[in-house]
Amino acid sequence: MENILVVGSMNMDLVVNTDRVPDKGETIIGKSFEQVPGGKGANQAAAVGKLGGRVSFVSACGKDSFGDDLLSSLQDKGVDTSSVFTLDDNTGIAAITVEEDGDNRIIVVQGANASLSPEMIDQVEGKIKEAAYLLLQMEIPLATVIHTIELADFYQTRVILDPAPAQGLPREIYSKIDYLLPNSGELALLLEEYDLRDEEDKIGQLLDWGVKNILITKGSEGVTLYQKGSQQVYPTLKVKAVDTTAAGDTFAGALAFGLQKGWDIDRCISFGNRAAAISVTRAGAQSSIPSFAEVENMKGI
Repeated sequence: MENILVVGSMNMDLVVNTDRVPDKGETIIGKSFEQVPGGKGANQAAAVGKLGGRVSFVSACGKDSFGDDLLSSLQDKGVDTSSVFTLDDNTGIAAITVEEDGDNRIIVVQGANASLSPEMIDQVEGKIKEAAYLLLQMEIPLATVIHTIELADFYQTRVILDPAPAQGLPREIYSKIDYLLPNSGELALLLEEYDLRDEEDKIGQLLDWGVKNILITKGSEGVTLYQKGSQQVYPTLKVKAVDTTAAGDTFAGALAFGLQKGWDIDRCISFGNRAAAISVTRAGAQSSIPSFAEVENMKGI
């Protein structure tokens, strides 16, 4: 089986469940608290691993209990963590507030994630060369994201970028991206400096710059795939959301898994939609990721 390499963040999620978020200056009583392994990179690697894919992870954590717990969680899901750097810094954390309707608010403190440098990526260059797919997000330094994509392009490793949290990228990088996975807000932030009127103009510009496939994720409305001269809508299942924290990460990991299996893009996206739909019915980040059997047995798409 071809290998997927995930390069990105790892955080311990500190999750507070509450009926509603407090107003400014207000204190309210929450419903519950839990500590859940997370971070966009780790979540996506965990998704690939739990679905049964072959996946390696490049990241950075601290020499603390959060780092130990995160590594253990990934290893339990079949993720190769031998390329995770352990640094003299705190492991990244995410403070997450989840409301009764499943909406969430997240504050990330990067910790060791902020120290994942281009020079560290050079130390694992062989992993990039060997991988069939590279899956990235943007919770690590932008210079590291760019350098990793450039190395992948040099070795003809296909690139999947989930541009969250979004910020502008150099124009020349877009031609090196095979699959770009923004939501509508992230799409706007990617192209904030350009005078483009609406979403269709932004998508057209990215395709002109060389992105091969743009998948606009729209939560309960599903995913729209844009390619040169075509677009296709893929609906998702209507489910009762409990926690949407890792839905996008689950989709990205499931998409990469499908591509690794050699499926066509239609099957990959539909599979990813089902996996994400299951994840929002469960609490937590990595704890919400479904198995392959659960996704395959889910009806309705």
